[in-house]
Amino acid sequence: MSDDRPHITPDTKVGDILRHYPELEEILISIAPAFSKLRNPVLRRTVAKVTSLRQAARVGGVSVSELVNRLRKEAGHQALETESGETGGATSSSPPDWYNSDAVWRTLDARAMIDAGEQPLGVVMQNLNVLPEGGIYELVTPFEPAPLIDLAKAQGCEIWCRAESSGIFRTSFRK
Repeated sequence: MSDDRPHITPDTKVGDILRHYPELEEILISIAPAFSKLRNPVLRRTVAKVTSLRQAARVGGVSVSELVNRLRKEAGHQALETESGETGGATSSSPPDWYNSDAVWRTLDARAMIDAGEQPLGVVMQNLNVLPEGGIYELVTPFEPAPLIDLAKAQGCEIWCRAESSGIFRTSFRK
């Protein structure tokens, strides 16, 4: 590349894409409707700063390869070889052995917060910090909360995320 802009890779932050490649915003949104929330200035300042394209692919339900290479093409760069079809994610229809609905300690339906441009990360992390051992914390969102899942995994949580219906994801966390 002949300019100072970052390379577009699966680990590039969405915020860096929007800042250094503003012409790609509409392309990004066209790839997955869930990305339209990036027009919200609060989410743009918070979520976009910490969300990689790999995580965004999970949120949008598209492959990492498709997302990265479409953005690279539109920016005039050569395609990368990336994980074939990977969307990664903790999404599964089958519950893990540890899941028990009777163990649900607390549920946060964050859809209204997200629609209002608020970031539930702080509330979720506070709740996970006081989650009783063996208890389950559930989060309801309009998409797979990939950055939050990755953060909770790094703190030792087990995660199960499932799409319940169109536009509703329920993510269960257990210490």
